[in-house]
Amino acid sequence: MNNVFIDVDYAQIYKHGQKIGGDVFLLSRNPENHQIVATLSDGLGSGVKANVLASLTAHMAHKLSFSPIDLNHSAKIIMDTLPVCKERKISYSTFTIADVHYNDDNTDIELSLIEYDNPLALRFHGSENIPIERVKTTLHRSGAFKEEVVSSSHMTLGVNDRLIMFSDGVTQSGLGLGLPLGWRLDGVRKFVTEVIDKNPDISSRELSRMIVQRANSYDGYSSKDDITCVVIYIRRPRRTLIVTGPPFTKEADEILGEKIREFDGKKIVSGGTTAQIVSRVLGKKLTIDMKCWSKDVPPSSKMEGIDLVTEGMLTLSQVAKILEKRLNVADLPNDPAKKFVEILLDSDQVHFLVGTKINEAHQDPNIPVEIGIRRTIIGRLRNALEEIYLKETSQEYL
Repeated sequence: MNNVFIDVDYAQIYKHGQKIGGDVFLLSRNPENHQIVATLSDGLGSGVKANVLASLTAHMAHKLSFSPIDLNHSAKIIMDTLPVCKERKISYSTFTIADVHYNDDNTDIELSLIEYDNPLALRFHGSENIPIERVKTTLHRSGAFKEEVVSSSHMTLGVNDRLIMFSDGVTQSGLGLGLPLGWRLDGVRKFVTEVIDKNPDISSRELSRMIVQRANSYDGYSSKDDITCVVIYIRRPRRTLIVTGPPFTKEADEILGEKIREFDGKKIVSGGTTAQIVSRVLGKKLTIDMKCWSKDVPPSSKMEGIDLVTEGMLTLSQVAKILEKRLNVADLPNDPAKKFVEILLDSDQVHFLVGTKINEAHQDPNIPVEIGIRRTIIGRLRNALEEIYLKETSQEYL
């Protein structure tokens, strides 16, 4: 696995009272072309109508970004396609496109940025704000009451660099309330600097969430618009080891223990029999934690040197479902599946160490079909982590 990771994540709060957002964020990766595209679009208004307009724009921008067409040309195609509101004489949606290209080892990271009518993106190296040089193209569209400007920029990113994009629900938060002119770009910039100063290694997930929560607080926790923030962060990878299933032979138990000792990162052991083997080979006591459980999954256990110890198949199946459905972690019950998912989402590289000894208990036909066999669930987990959350995964059998 690479020693550099491109961490992309976002946070979003809908306008108060709405069940669907007018901001749409799309994130995709093309491993063959070494490309990641992040697209944020803000539809005019809110609710279903805004969502449809933003979705059309975001999907168009996304498709064009993966095409051979130059990104500036793509922006002009989008602008020519977007209708103009007859009443307000402005475009039905805005967009920001971040097109990231990298090489095999995730170095030489090049980012092209296209912005139309969203708040300007911010770039940081550590907690230092780095100005972005933009080339502006003025478009004259029939029906629009003003000249429309599309900005483009190109930059090379290295370790500890961040790019932060957001909708105007962030910069305009607090407008007319505690902040007469809203939070504004300078306010966001200052807040980000303070947050990174306190926590230099803060992940994209946590930073985007903090920005969105602060904006919502300025709106009196009754958001006046959709609030969305996207963070792209280049950093050293955070690694997690997941151990599940007993090794095929008892002789391999010591190999399992050695691999756990040598691993540099967080460690999860999933499965009762597996946990007992790890406890024996590491010489660490295993105790049940009755504070962490729910009706969906059995309680977790505690073991020195291991970040999380859970039951096996039921918990893994629940974790896979949470990831596949993109459920909001904050809404989950305080159980081992939630803690499992939190560790995964805060990781960049996940290595699965899978024992191949057959557990006869899982051949019982009375066990629900969706639980499946261990390898199937591991496949689901890896697919969700790679395709949905752009994590790097690997797998090893014992």
